[in-house]
Amino acid sequence: MESVKRDIIGKLQEQILSLQGVKPVGDGPAVNFGLGEISASFPGKVFPLAAIHEFLSTNLEDAAASGGFISALLSSLMQKGGLCLWISTQRKIFPPSLITFGLSPERIIFIDLQNERDVLWASEEALKCESLAAVVTELDEISFAQSRRLQLVIEKSRVTSFIIRKNAEKLSATLAAARWRISALPSEAIDGLPGLGFPRWNIELLKVKNGLPGSWTIEYSGGSFRAPSKTVSETIEIRKAV
Repeated sequence: MESVKRDIIGKLQEQILSLQGVKPVGDGPAVNFGLGEISASFPGKVFPLAAIHEFLSTNLEDAAASGGFISALLSSLMQKGGLCLWISTQRKIFPPSLITFGLSPERIIFIDLQNERDVLWASEEALKCESLAAVVTELDEISFAQSRRLQLVIEKSRVTSFIIRKNAEKLSATLAAARWRISALPSEAIDGLPGLGFPRWNIELLKVKNGLPGSWTIEYSGGSFRAPSKTVSETIEIRKAV
């Protein structure tokens, strides 16, 4: 009886999401990003692809943390091929550092433009290319109308958009499926050795369409996300699918 109830509830949830305008992730299998309990916040516990993800930052540290978190997501998203375009006016990311997140720098095409108007235009054109895995856009402001233009393109190409808002003191309404804030946290020493440890972030999912916002602390090492605990030996690893 319990399995029958779960099946009925699952089908009802799918119907409700469909009526609310939530489209399926795609014809292929869902990508396992290894986000653990964060995944429970997404509709159907599936990371929204073919959608806009907006990352808010008010300083360079948070913008860099957002870039690191996105890079970790891209390493999973691009496992089965495809390229990514990274478009900005002032590139801050150091391409060789992408290896830390399991990314080959040659699979990321960096486009540096003069102004944000050109960045938005280039992003819209890039999102029309169905062979791309994702497009990362760095800018200060984006309006509702501009985000709508991007979303209309995404619905045809099914390419995922990551937008880093570098100076997001003033919020504006957008059609982003998820709105994030990523903050850098002090790393933990590795086996007592001096120097920097693995990247550690405070992850805030401020808004997610048909999902549940939340806040988590996670670390990234060895190609996987993990929830840090008081001691390294007690850390629970959340491994990504191969």
